Amino acid sequence: MTQRLLSLSNGHGEDLNASLILRSLQAQIPSLAITAISLVGRGQAYRRAGIAVIGPASNLPSGGLIYTHPLNYFKDIWSGLICLTLQQFRTVRQRSRPCDLLLATGDVVPILMAYLTGRPYVAFLVSTSSFYEGRLRLPLMTKFCLRSRRCLQIFTRDAHTAQDLNRQGMSKAIFAGYPIMDALIPTGRDLGLIPNLPMIALLPGSRLPEALENLKLQLQLCEQVRQLQNMQFCAAIVPSIREADLEAIAAALSWQYRPGYLTKSLSPTAAVEVRCYQDAFPDVLRQCVLAIGMAGTAVEQAVGLGKPVVQIPGQGPQFTYQFAEAQMRLLGRSVQTIGHRRANKAVFYSAAQRIVKTLQNPNYLKDCNANGYQRVGPAGGSEAIAQRLQKLLQKISAV
Repeated sequence: MTQRLLSLSNGHGEDLNASLILRSLQAQIPSLAITAISLVGRGQAYRRAGIAVIGPASNLPSGGLIYTHPLNYFKDIWSGLICLTLQQFRTVRQRSRPCDLLLATGDVVPILMAYLTGRPYVAFLVSTSSFYEGRLRLPLMTKFCLRSRRCLQIFTRDAHTAQDLNRQGMSKAIFAGYPIMDALIPTGRDLGLIPNLPMIALLPGSRLPEALENLKLQLQLCEQVRQLQNMQFCAAIVPSIREADLEAIAAALSWQYRPGYLTKSLSPTAAVEVRCYQDAFPDVLRQCVLAIGMAGTAVEQAVGLGKPVVQIPGQGPQFTYQFAEAQMRLLGRSVQTIGHRRANKAVFYSAAQRIVKTLQNPNYLKDCNANGYQRVGPAGGSEAIAQRLQKLLQKISAV
């Protein structure tokens, strides 16, 4: 008899983690019928992995990041959050009935939905970590759901969190790896880099239109860096950013754009150039010496590779100073944030100086490698978690 699994997740990083796990699980159990529902966004990570996405979906104003500003919650309410959530839960309850196991990835929302179905489930706490405060303080509803007998396993995003939850009496919590590191297989794309010249990666994020505003700020920072030291820059942008968007950015900042390149003349003998890549994110991240980060998951991946990250706050809704500060607590000393409000000329200058000093500090760069291993971990999490799910499915089928 064919076994069935339903995945629930609520966020871009959550969708990515779940899709990587499910792709590995599908390879281990080809007969397994897998469906997914993305509670935030349209589940593009699932679709790219060839996983069927069900249920209603919508791109809400907050992008799922309600906690970064209270106003985001009311924007989502106004845009239909309550109605959408009710529709999604009806879909989950209906489609979960024949399922042998549910995978809930994210925070209390997918975990609570999984609990309310009455079916067996596992939880992957992607959205939280004990690194934030030293001790994880989960909402009471989350604790209640995680302590349920039907919650068969709790996966965490780092070993520190698993150890903390075990100390709190949640013996089902384990760390089996962080799947996002499995999404960094190089494509082999030739980035056209100048040999022996340091390359800095620009990570403006994936949510539009915020990513476009972030890229504008990062280009202005590149100007300042180039005036201090000769470096090359590559922007890892999402496919949803169009040529017209890059042309508009160039026009707004007095830059020039030609396909794949943003350039600006700084003097008769100096210019700054940013190469833009939509299909070479792993290559850009692996070949850079430092990343200018204004993203969530991409910054975590950079840290996991041992790269130093310099952040500058944006307007949001995601990448505000509050988000950047939380990233520093989560990811440790690999991440430095310059400024407390939306970046301006003074912040660009300070950040440029920090970038140059960072790359001149070999001891710090060495520490970033060790810190990345501790905070994020190596590749292999997708397969390790999938193996755990396979064993749970085998136990369920044997009952």
